[in-house]
Amino acid sequence: MIFDTHAHYDSSQFDEDREELLASMPEQGVGTIVNVGASYRSCFTVPEMVQKYPFMYAAVGVHPDEVGALNEETFAKMKEQFQKDKVIAVGEIGLDYYWDNESHDLQKKWFIRQLALAKELSLPVLIHSREAAADTMEIMQEYGRGLQGVIHCFSYSKEMAKEYVKMGYYIGVGGVVTFKNGRKLKEVVAEIPLTSIVLETDCPYLAPVPFRGKRNHSGYIRYAAEGIAEIKGVSAKEVIRQTEENAKKMYGLA
Repeated sequence: MIFDTHAHYDSSQFDEDREELLASMPEQGVGTIVNVGASYRSCFTVPEMVQKYPFMYAAVGVHPDEVGALNEETFAKMKEQFQKDKVIAVGEIGLDYYWDNESHDLQKKWFIRQLALAKELSLPVLIHSREAAADTMEIMQEYGRGLQGVIHCFSYSKEMAKEYVKMGYYIGVGGVVTFKNGRKLKEVVAEIPLTSIVLETDCPYLAPVPFRGKRNHSGYIRYAAEGIAEIKGVSAKEVIRQTEENAKKMYGLA
């Protein structure tokens, strides 16, 4: 069954048909979905939302664009959410120098604090890094060793991907692997072992071809699996099987 390691079903883009869409996932071959928090507010709403669906789990964390909401008091309240049932990871955390919503120093501070929290709780991390390759790697080498997790929506070089794999991290691959301009990600997939790849949608964003530009959902992940299969010279069924095994291992659900 397909394991979608990174989705955002709390997005307002799903408000009209969320329950109907999620109810259809098992028949679409989707066995597990991890819904990932990004804003401070979502740290409270996502753990509640996943209780309704037996195949869904939650990750709690604050995205680099949203770290302005964090201080010692709010961080302590966020930490309490990890006591909730089905919260299995710290994320989405990291650095984003593309949007630059928050200062780089503030992003780094809360990235490091959330990595430390993951170590304290013995949970995997979901790493967001956009146009911040060097700083992300530097922080991960110093503070991320000994953790498990995924470099989500990977967009850097194959050399950097190999370095993360050496550190024990998985590479998150989604719809971009089907894009004509997704050459860098295709090179990464070719270079790293299938045992180091997990599938993700980042829905409602990054829908694969032939749905590019439309709202994404976990039912479309098979197109990413087919893209990986073509590169690896294996069947899509094998990609789905191995990536599910990888995800269960990473999240401690095996």
